[in-house]
Amino acid sequence: MDRYGGSFEEALDGARQQERHYQLLSALQSLVKELPSSFQQRLSYTTLSDLALALLDGTVFEIVQGLLEIQHLTEKSLYNQRLRLQNEHRVLRQALRQKHQEAQQACRPHNLPVLQAAQQREQEAVEHRIREEQRAMDQKIILELDRKVADQQSTLEKAGVAGFYVTTNPQELTLQMNLLELIRKLQQRGCQMVKVAL
Repeated sequence: MDRYGGSFEEALDGARQQERHYQLLSALQSLVKELPSSFQQRLSYTTLSDLALALLDGTVFEIVQGLLEIQHLTEKSLYNQRLRLQNEHRVLRQALRQKHQEAQQACRPHNLPVLQAAQQREQEAVEHRIREEQRAMDQKIILELDRKVADQQSTLEKAGVAGFYVTTNPQELTLQMNLLELIRKLQQRGCQMVKVAL
């Protein structure tokens, strides 16, 4: 008798899963209509159905939330690093101006043109160094963000989320960003699976 009770529960659970899948699929289809038509065409019924299946147990919502938090922390850290560099450059410029003013005040008038020419060369060298340091920092930031995107793609691919794989193709990246936006909107709408206690 227990054997039949277990089968009944399994069938009921399967029916709930199927109903949940249809709800998620319907919600996804509704959300896709808000996307530009060029992306609507690329999101087939099969892709949306696969995405809905991946979202069934709620794990993907948690993964996306975790990835978003990591991304925000990374962006904040990189932003703070860039701010520190800018502040260092501001202090460097102020110190150089102060040094130049003091030197000009202590300089004899007939030596002033020579001093000013030397100071101009020093100023140009410092500005060149600042530009190079800023360029290097910006490149570091871009590389770090690119690595973060690849990590996110890989994580979502391993989680079985349709449409995700490691790529740098701008069209594919935009499609993946749209898929992430769909997932976030579903999460905000409360479509996340609530496990029913039996």
